[in-house]
Amino acid sequence: MLRPRVIPIVITAAISASVLFGGWAIYNQVAVAAPLEQVAKDVAGVVSSDKPVLNNEQVTITIELNEDANLRDVYERIEANGKDIFDNRMLTLKFKGKSNKQLEDLWYASMFDIAEAMETKTYSSIPEAMNKTAKAYKDVTVTTEMDEKNVYITLKNPEAVKYVVLPRISAQLEAW
Repeated sequence: MLRPRVIPIVITAAISASVLFGGWAIYNQVAVAAPLEQVAKDVAGVVSSDKPVLNNEQVTITIELNEDANLRDVYERIEANGKDIFDNRMLTLKFKGKSNKQLEDLWYASMFDIAEAMETKTYSSIPEAMNKTAKAYKDVTVTTEMDEKNVYITLKNPEAVKYVVLPRISAQLEAW
């Protein structure tokens, strides 16, 4: 009876595994991540974009926006232009940029009102809540917009900008 040789079998298995996973990694980089990164960079208002992180449920892209970028337009254009690449995964944007203590304090001061508005689906009270809280802070501009999927909030002062995208599906509000 023939005895199988262990070393050639192990070497063959190792080469097969490396070709399989290496091919998958190259495909993921060349066919998915690089085009999606380019889609994000090509949108007006985007200064820079990092390589997207993809999993089965969502695509996360870290971007830096210029000062006068419209957050809702940027989100919608990335979503529309990259739809073929990320299929039915949810798009999540993270923002590089300069926030500061004043904007963070404003955000946390209005968070209870925002969370209540999101939970009760009274989205029209969000601009009022943000503007009411912003009156206590000097030189702060608040912009709020909404579409069928998200609520977009932009907080600006002369030194910094803070962008927030809140999904309108309440189960996803845990990750603020």
